[in-house]
Amino acid sequence: MKTPSSFSFGDREIMNGHFDDDGRIKRTGTLLTASAHVMAVVIGSGVLSLAWCLAQLGWILGVLLLAAFAVITLYTCILLSDCYRSPDPATGTRNYNYMQAVKVNLGGFKYKLCGISQYVTQVGTTIGYIITSAISMAAVKRSNCFHKYGHKHGCHMLNNTYVLIFGCMEIVLSQIPNFHELELVSIVATIMSFAYAGIGIVLSIVTIAGKIKLVGVHHN
Repeated sequence: MKTPSSFSFGDREIMNGHFDDDGRIKRTGTLLTASAHVMAVVIGSGVLSLAWCLAQLGWILGVLLLAAFAVITLYTCILLSDCYRSPDPATGTRNYNYMQAVKVNLGGFKYKLCGISQYVTQVGTTIGYIITSAISMAAVKRSNCFHKYGHKHGCHMLNNTYVLIFGCMEIVLSQIPNFHELELVSIVATIMSFAYAGIGIVLSIVTIAGKIKLVGVHHN
């Protein structure tokens, strides 16, 4: 056991609150920022197609699947929370990323398999977002063309230019060091998550309102 005189500089810094118990700079996250990160991760652009999917499945199957995926999401959150520290979930060493948690808890082969799957998923997701963003930008320009020249005008747009623009923007932004630690990124991501949900709600209301016909009551 260490006596007060034998504490090192690192121990004093930990006691003063500058560093965590593992020697890294003390984390400053709060319940609010953690909730914002969770919402930014869970609520993505896929929520825009949620209304259409629910319409295809129907009220019974659609609601059941929503509840099932909510339970699965909750279960995975609990698993990730338990794997944050190893071997003890309360006092063990912190695992600072998903692959590190897999390596500690599942072993080497599954760790490599996890790395491969993560990189493949990241590449596929990036390609998907590039194509989707290019189509969206072309659709906005085409919409402006229709408003300006009318629907009789062809207003044909190529997506290649927008693919290059968005790809170049990703390359430039990826050069920013510690990009994932920028506070502005989390704020923008949270705002966009609420914007996706808001767009979906408004479009659903507008679609329903457009199909409702007011029928007058006729008295004899």
